[in-house]
Order: sequence, then C-alpha cells, then structure tokens
Amino acid sequence: MKCSLGLEKCPDDTLRCFPKIEQPFGIVIFGASGDLTKRKLIPALNRLFEAGILPDRFFVLGAARTNMDDEEFRSRFEAHPDFLRHCSYISVDYHNPESFKSLKNTIETLMKRIDSNNLVFYLAVPPDLYIPILENLSKSGLNEKPARVVIEKPFGKDLESARRLEETLKKYFQEDQIFRIDHYLGKETVQNILVFRFANFIFEEIWNNKFVDHVQITMAEDIGVEHRAGYFENVGLLRDIFQNHMLQVLALIAMEPPSSFNGENFRNERVKLLRSIRPLPVKELENWIVRGQYGRGVVNGKEVPAYREEPGVDEDSNVETFVAMKLFIDNWRWSGVPFYLRAGKRLPRKITEVAVVFKKIPHSIFAGVPSDELEPNTIVFTLQPNEGISLEFQVKRPCPGMFPQLLSMDFRYEDYFGVKLPDAYERLLLDVILGDPTLFMRRDDLEVSWELLDPVLKAWENDPIRFSPHVYPAGTWGPREADLLIERDGRKWRKL
Repeated sequence: MKCSLGLEKCPDDTLRCFPKIEQPFGIVIFGASGDLTKRKLIPALNRLFEAGILPDRFFVLGAARTNMDDEEFRSRFEAHPDFLRHCSYISVDYHNPESFKSLKNTIETLMKRIDSNNLVFYLAVPPDLYIPILENLSKSGLNEKPARVVIEKPFGKDLESARRLEETLKKYFQEDQIFRIDHYLGKETVQNILVFRFANFIFEEIWNNKFVDHVQITMAEDIGVEHRAGYFENVGLLRDIFQNHMLQVLALIAMEPPSSFNGENFRNERVKLLRSIRPLPVKELENWIVRGQYGRGVVNGKEVPAYREEPGVDEDSNVETFVAMKLFIDNWRWSGVPFYLRAGKRLPRKITEVAVVFKKIPHSIFAGVPSDELEPNTIVFTLQPNEGISLEFQVKRPCPGMFPQLLSMDFRYEDYFGVKLPDAYERLLLDVILGDPTLFMRRDDLEVSWELLDPVLKAWENDPIRFSPHVYPAGTWGPREADLLIERDGRKWRKL
C-alpha cells in the first residue's frame, strides 16, 4: 500500500512524508528569547528545513523585550547554519504601539525580500501578554489577511477570562486566522487513535456501551514543577492538563466518526462529544474528583522535596499537582460507561496511556476458573514513551488442563517502522504555515471545556478547606482517595 505521497513505504525519516511547502512564508515569534522558542519552535523549524520541507525563501523573525542583535539571537540555538541565515531578531515592547511600527517596517522589508504575504505570528509568551500584543498588531495593521496568529495554552484561567481572550481575538482576527495550539493533537500516537478506530471496522463495531466496561486515561510525570513554579502556582494541574490535553484525548477516544478528515467536520464531532459530557455535581464533588499535592518522597531512587518546598512555591500553597476524575458521556454510544481520568506530577514514572477495558465474560465454562477471575480484554494506546498499541486477551496456558492466561499482543512504532516519530511541533508548525486548522482548537472547543471545569475551580476557590488537596508521597500513584474513587465502583487502576 502506498502512503499519501505515493511512496511504497515511508522513508527512514518520517518527515520526508510531510508535504513540501511551496509558497514562501515568514514567521514572527513573540517571546523569542524564552524557553519554548529554544526547546521546541526553532528545533522544529530546523528539522523541517533539514528534511527539505521548507521553501527556499522564508524568514524567522524573533521578537522579544531582550536587547540583542541577530548574531546573538542565532547563537542561542543548535541548528543548521543555512537555516540560521534565515533567522533575525528585533527588540519589541509589547505594550508600546510605536515599537510595533518598527516591527511592521522590519516585516515589510523581509516580506518584500521573499515576495510573499504568507505571514504567521506565534505568541510564545505568558497569557497576560496576549491581549496587548493582539491589540498592537491590529493598530499597526499587521492583522490583515492572510496573516495568522498562533496562541499557546493556557487559553484563559477560567470561563470568564477565556471569553475575554476570545472577544479580543474576534475583534482583531477572523476565526480562520486563529490557531489555538494543543501540542498533544500533533502527536503521531494521538492521531493514530483516529486511524485505529475509523480504519478498522472490527474495533469500531465494539466501541460502545454494549461491550466496553470503562475507559482509563493516565497522564503521569515523574518530574516536579522544575523551573515552572511561578507558572504552576497560578495555574494548577486541572487547568494545565485537564482543560486541554486530557479532554482532547478523551474526545478522540469517544467521538463519532466525521464524514471526512478535514478541519470543520473533524472539529464539529470533537466539540459535539465534549458537549455530551455530564456536568460534575458540585454538591457531591468529592465522589467525582480527587485533588492531590505531592509531599516528600523518593522518585527514581532519589529523595525529592515536597511541592511546598520547591523554589518559588508558597509554603502554604493549596495548588494541586494531581487530579483524578470520573466522567460520564450522555449519548447513545457511551451511556453508563465511566471514564476514569488521572494526571499528576512526581508519580513513579512518566507515561501517558489510554486503556479501553471491555466487559468480562458473563459465564466461565472452565472448571475452577470463575468468570470474575478472568481479566477482561483491554486495548491500550501508549502515547508516550514506547509509543504503540497493545491488545490484551486470554490464551490457553500450555498444560493438561484448560487454564486461561492473559497475554498482550504489542505493536511499537519504533520496532515496526524503525523511524523516529516527528515532534508534535514539527507537524503543527507545518499545518500553521499551510493554513490547515484540523488539529487546532476552535473557540467552541475551549468554551465547552471551560464550562465543564469552571464550576470545579469555583468550588475549590470558595471552600479551600473542604477541597484542600490530599498529600501523597512523591514516587507513588497519588493519594489513597484516588484509588477509592474507582474502587467504589468495583474497579481498579491499571498497574503501570
């Protein structure tokens, strides 16, 4: 079978399967002196360049408050010398309209040089800078089509602030110019959920409440807040992970098939699924959601401090570093099927997986093996690390009797394809440049996710004693209350 480019097999470097950008373009990165630019954006653009995907004519203009020249800017990155020749820098005061006039003059000069109007603005800055940057882009006339703007999470701090941000975006840019990025949607393994579901009829036919007992999604990190204490103190894990990554993955697992894989059809079904999630009952919130914070403990053989002992964290902080939640989806496909979600920091290992756990057999025909002792079939999507898919099923153990034994049939990307998967930002930056919105969030995406979580955040804020996070030792799988959340339903978290 040929790939989408007509090749019999994918090249060793999967980026070679990406479409080449024919039209010259320019990208302006606000926050160019920051961590995201250094760790993700420039390396991703450099990889696209080295793979021959970028056109001959393009520019990358870094913009930030730091004073430096082009050479100093280029020296910050490990990248191909020919790529760096396309990079330059300008110092910008985000709150000063005069500064944006200078920025506009620089951009116009660069655009004439590449003879193109294909322009992208990437806001790799803290959220409180979004609005002044957007306003000044408009005042300087830089918001006119076909210019596009990319914003990173968090998209607001609650429903009200998210709506304020959206009103500002709507005031200065049209919806087809706005690209709200959630890098999880750029991951190959996340996109593979869609292929697995909608290209394999055998599985899609059992993807419903007749066969599925429950679904577990785990997003675990073994690190703490690291250098992000200031950010995390203002955000917390519910906003940082659940409002975007977690709910987007849930939507891909549970959504109905779109009529085609294009921007609007795909996003319509995703939003329709999110709207079907049952609101959490605030009066009995403890039965539906668990809030935790890591204490001292041992991770990977090393003693680590408690969250409140981390540099930059308030010694009386009530910010959560762990959340477990039970949700129901009120539609025909999923009615009655619980979705158990958990995410946290300073857990035993880094892993992100989705487990679709099927119902147990109704009756065992094997003597001495009751049906409740037979582990159910499970399909596991491992999103990181060791990306792949596993199918767990029962087989006969080699012995005279009829004794079933659970085994796992595993597919691993690296073992089968023998390639390094592209970074999510490589795919998403390519889509931005090409103007493809499919893997980006729409305004209603954001609103429906905030509508679900906003009552939880308000309840936590209004009653901090009642909802004070349960402390769990670093290096464990969260507080005991998270185990009780699922055990009360006669189930248990998977051993990871």
